[in-house]
Amino acid sequence: MTMLTRRRALHLAVAGAVAGPAVLRITRAHAAEFSLKAANNTPLSHPLTIYMTKAADAIRQETGGKVDIALFPNNQLGGDTDMLSQLRSGALEFFTLSPLILATLVPAASISGVGFAWGSYDKLWPAMDGDLGAHVRAQIEKSGLFAFDRIWENGFRQTTSSTRPILKPEDFKGFKIRVPPSPMWTSMFKAFDAAPMTINFAEVYSALQTKIAEGQENPLTLIDTAKLYEVQKHLSKTNHMWDGFWLLSNGKIWRGLPQEVKAVIAKHFNTQAVAQREDMAKRSGTTEQDLRARGLTIHDVDTKAFQAKLQSAGFYKEWKGKFGDDAWALLEKHTGSIA
Repeated sequence: MTMLTRRRALHLAVAGAVAGPAVLRITRAHAAEFSLKAANNTPLSHPLTIYMTKAADAIRQETGGKVDIALFPNNQLGGDTDMLSQLRSGALEFFTLSPLILATLVPAASISGVGFAWGSYDKLWPAMDGDLGAHVRAQIEKSGLFAFDRIWENGFRQTTSSTRPILKPEDFKGFKIRVPPSPMWTSMFKAFDAAPMTINFAEVYSALQTKIAEGQENPLTLIDTAKLYEVQKHLSKTNHMWDGFWLLSNGKIWRGLPQEVKAVIAKHFNTQAVAQREDMAKRSGTTEQDLRARGLTIHDVDTKAFQAKLQSAGFYKEWKGKFGDDAWALLEKHTGSIA
């Protein structure tokens, strides 16, 4: 057994108090030379979990069981901030995180989520798989983490509410909206005069159910798989931000793996990331129909007024200054002029 595996055994003993049944899967894998853990915040039925599982299975098969990656989905190991801390400490080897939440550690990461920046995927994917993504990954590496080449899909974020539809910028005034722990989210909704509330995703359903928050914003697939339609009445297609999931690894642990092991892991995670994007695209139309059938009233929104409000509020000027001219130029190379 390698030193890496012995270190993992100590971490697994700690994690067992949180997620015992899943840990048994690892400890039974006596043949594995590298027993590793991956975590996310999405339900079992979400394509992120489905395709991460496919990647782990393919890695296990190609390595003949030498590499065993156990997946802990649906916040089993805690909220996003908890799991990010575990990743940084080495208690967790792989974790998927929104670029906008990662920005609490790597400010440059949130540049892909600038409000109303992206008009279509034919501009977005070349940017994220090309120079803009490379810029962000380089900044992530400086923080002690490793980001895989292909970012996973979350989707364009929509606004839901239990009280009223959001059809124009003024509808956000005083609106108690849950946002993830991210400076850009808070900044954008404050520019709309809303009342953003930072809540980890693990507590979103209960916050909406108890009316602590009136609404939230997430892509259609996550609204569906997390059953948020049970505690919301309106869905406004604001498309205000694009969001993805960087698959991250602890940098020290990643560098310590043999090159041939890293090559197999990277190959399958990157391949399944692209497959997951394609699946999400196929699901988009039917997911909206499903949400209508489950009781959500869906509203189309003209987003031009929202973008104009951000412009007049100085949102774009502020964030261009934070990201710097060079990074902003990379963004606008793909999106066209924003600010």
